[in-house]
Amino acid sequence: MYEDKTLVCKECGKEFVFTAGEQEFYAEKGFENEPQRCKECRDARKSAARANRVMYDAVCANCGAECKVPFKPREDRPVYCSECFANMKEEEA
Repeated sequence: MYEDKTLVCKECGKEFVFTAGEQEFYAEKGFENEPQRCKECRDARKSAARANRVMYDAVCANCGAECKVPFKPREDRPVYCSECFANMKEEEA
């Protein structure tokens, strides 16, 4: 059904392969546009966005550990550390 396509990264100009599996994944998610950047450039953009992120100090409502979160904690909502949050997600599934 899908065939690998060679695309050119708009960031670095390097050719990269948009695999049949990736195309199928994009279609399942309803994405209409092909990727415009290679994996390295996509990863670099994500890292740059994370580097500029403001992190806030918080205390986990479950285990009491100090942690950092990318949002300003509010008194009326519990905050969980990464480990407790992941454990809660597993229990829900």
